[in-house]
Amino acid sequence: MTAAQPLLRRKLRRRGVSEPGYLQNVEERFGHYEGTTEPGRLWLHAVSLGETRAAAILMQALRELRPDLRFLLTHGTATGREQGRALLREGDAQAWLPWDTPAAVRRFLAHFRPSAGILIETEVWPNLAALCAEQGVPLALANARLSEKSLSRARKLPGLARRAYGSLRAVWAQTETDARRLAEAGATVHGVYGNLKFDATPDEAQLRLGREWRATAPAPVVMFASSREGEEADFLAALRAHPGVQWLLVPRHPQRFDEVAAQVAQAGFTVSRRSTWIDAPAPAEVWIGDSLGEMPLYYALADVALLGGSFAPLGGQNLIEAAACGCPVVMGPHTFNFGDAAELALEAGAARRVADMPAGVAAAVDFVHDVGGRLQASRAGEEFAARHRGAAVKTANAVMALLT
Repeated sequence: MTAAQPLLRRKLRRRGVSEPGYLQNVEERFGHYEGTTEPGRLWLHAVSLGETRAAAILMQALRELRPDLRFLLTHGTATGREQGRALLREGDAQAWLPWDTPAAVRRFLAHFRPSAGILIETEVWPNLAALCAEQGVPLALANARLSEKSLSRARKLPGLARRAYGSLRAVWAQTETDARRLAEAGATVHGVYGNLKFDATPDEAQLRLGREWRATAPAPVVMFASSREGEEADFLAALRAHPGVQWLLVPRHPQRFDEVAAQVAQAGFTVSRRSTWIDAPAPAEVWIGDSLGEMPLYYALADVALLGGSFAPLGGQNLIEAAACGCPVVMGPHTFNFGDAAELALEAGAARRVADMPAGVAAAVDFVHDVGGRLQASRAGEEFAARHRGAAVKTANAVMALLT
């Protein structure tokens, strides 16, 4: 890890070309900070956008229990840090998680002196975990999940994995399957609390605006939600066979907005981007959702959503938000990052699974024309999301116990 630091600097410079956020406060990545800071903040690490949204839910629950609690938020991606900035209140702080070398981690802990650390979902680094244990900083893994693929990697380095997971003071898993895998990796699981993302409440103003725009749409709206690189080409290739549909494409990563818009135009489709809309979506064959933090608006605007990351072997994206917004989901075969949630959504009737992208587009089009089936799936999604809430309160109480 120490030898790889120059490679990290090069990677950050390269990423910073498309995402300037990666060029901000670079020295924090190596444990160098300006000024002084007060000790005692509760440290939450949310590596990227999805984890930051989960952290927001947990922070709200913790503030209800202890309004005076001050937080330190750390991140690994520019989108996570940008989203996290909106969660800060007076007395809170934000920084990059240090690169996992002993020296950088020691400087990080010495500078911030957190009361405890809560890692969100998957981010367990060996030096970070070992040094927190050595210095008496309680470190827990919340909303914890571990895919079979990640467990297979851990099996190849059992000594390293068991040392890292074994250094954690507590682990609160999303599902029994995750708990079993985490235990095999070396963690001591203290509870299975469910997924924090079920406790998210969709923004009512966004839902209302999305429904207003849907009422004026020229045709049924099919959305490709959180699409990933390599999937858009297959999606665009399948569209010509299904006229009479308004297509909405929302890329997962904001640095790809321009690239995806150009790709759609090169495929011969007219394009309208959310960033140019004023009172309503402008007419075009494909709408591009090029904004952050507006997924409830897009789900309300859509009749059906294709699940990004599931049509290529990328593990899928979170479908809980779609269900909570009442938007039926069509997913591909690859949902290993959210396996239990995907299976539960299928069982509830909130989602359908298909073999590939052409089948997915065809299934989505069938869905929008099956009004009764679509409304039933929409209600099933809302009920499914409501039924699995409660992880935030359980996790917040466990964190408070960790602090005492």
